[in-house]
Amino acid sequence: MQHKHTRSFQVLRVVLNENGLFKTFKYFREGDAIFREFVISMLGNSQLLFPDQLSNQIKGPAHTSVCHLSSKTAIFPPTIQSIFPMNSILVVDDEAEIRKSLRGVLEDENYKVAVAESGETCLDLVKARSFDVVLLDIWLPGIDGLETLEKIKEQEDPPEVIIISGHGTIETAVRATKLGAFDFLEKPLSLERTLILIKNAMQARRLRGENREYRKQLEAKSVIVGESVPTKALRQQIALMAPTNGRVLIYGESGTGKELVARAIHSQSLRAENVFMEMNCAAIPEDYIEAELFGFRNSAGPGGMAEKTGTFERADGGTLFLDEVGDMSLKTQSKVLRTLDEQRFTPVGAQEEVSVDVRVIASTNKNLEDEIAGGNFREDLFYRLNVIPFYVPPLRERLEDIPLLVKHFLKEFSSRYSRRTREISDEAVDVLMKYSWPGNVRELKNVIERIVIMNPQAAKVERKHLPPLVYRDGTRRSATPEFSSLQQARAAYERDYILKKLDEAKGNISRAAEILGLERSHLYRKMKALGISVKE
Repeated sequence: MQHKHTRSFQVLRVVLNENGLFKTFKYFREGDAIFREFVISMLGNSQLLFPDQLSNQIKGPAHTSVCHLSSKTAIFPPTIQSIFPMNSILVVDDEAEIRKSLRGVLEDENYKVAVAESGETCLDLVKARSFDVVLLDIWLPGIDGLETLEKIKEQEDPPEVIIISGHGTIETAVRATKLGAFDFLEKPLSLERTLILIKNAMQARRLRGENREYRKQLEAKSVIVGESVPTKALRQQIALMAPTNGRVLIYGESGTGKELVARAIHSQSLRAENVFMEMNCAAIPEDYIEAELFGFRNSAGPGGMAEKTGTFERADGGTLFLDEVGDMSLKTQSKVLRTLDEQRFTPVGAQEEVSVDVRVIASTNKNLEDEIAGGNFREDLFYRLNVIPFYVPPLRERLEDIPLLVKHFLKEFSSRYSRRTREISDEAVDVLMKYSWPGNVRELKNVIERIVIMNPQAAKVERKHLPPLVYRDGTRRSATPEFSSLQQARAAYERDYILKKLDEAKGNISRAAEILGLERSHLYRKMKALGISVKE
């Protein structure tokens, strides 16, 4: 059916991912009619474009026509195209015919294309606009392609650069790669290879952006929240020793944030750009832990599995966090000890050794000196791990951190569950600060998550929104700190008692040992085990 008023338009095929978020599209020209019956979801449903909205953006009558569309296809006129970002390319060449030819081909492939005839013009455009890929000729008037490449890569978020040349040499290609070029094309250009390289460069830049966002998320997970004296001291200790390769042993009750401290150490270390691996030694059965740590070959794994790379090998160049190391079997402890000493090990069932460069951070909620006395932990492994001891205080010892932690968790969970960020009343904060928090920061985090989920309409978190156990029993429970075991209670008492005697001795370890009736060396070991810093 032909209408009296017709206009040219383009069809954009919108591909949505499983969450309904905008992913990619391809467009092409399609006849002379204007369709207005469609609905399209864009940018995570934050904006919906309906037929009436479309007709308002079209000059002239919008004719109704029947259009059968799949759930992943939308049709709309060029006036709406600016809603969708197009991949942008900058073509830099001193030959006008090459610029014109490449521009035409790339625009047909749905790329937004700009051109420049010199390195100086290229740099001006790159500073003024954002490009995904630059096709850069190596022989240019003024500054040449390699110098231009070097200056492009100085940008904060530079585009991928593909070098093109009619007189390329291996030496030039190698130098361009060292300067950061994605790849190298020789003239005359192969259209197929050019398009493939551009596609790959686009994907590489996208992955680089995703990796950058992922690192930002990881950095957020390593932020230690709080302004209490113990928390400030903890951050100072981390800043002091993180840039070293010294092994760290983190002490603290369950839920205090030992993994958070380990991540903070890694993020501020010389290995921050490399992998952070973690393994909970208490969560893996004894029969499997060796295979998990060191991997296996030749069908020597559990259930006859053929081959697996162990956690130590996957952490090569980075940091390995061994959580609850006190629960590791003596057999595995022996192999870990050798790996720490020699930085190499033999996977289960293998003949050849594997060399690694790994910084080990361990944590425990046990008193390892007691475990050593009971024959459950190797003393030599303890000394290898306990190079730099850290003590993470329980939440009841830093109650002044609770208001900041509550605000932090409210913001985190409101964002996660798409709820508006709300404030918390002073009365509710007072109740939370009177509670003893036997589960420490993890328990507080769970409480805030529950509040956010169960009270979606609440404009402000009040006392009535708190779990009954917290506001009914907080005062009674806070009077007597709770521990999950006798060992934890004894360790906490010993630490407080030793700190008190050290204060009486004005920091003199020899004098404090005399007051306590201990050998100086014994007191020194006890202080390291309890995470008490030694200041002589």
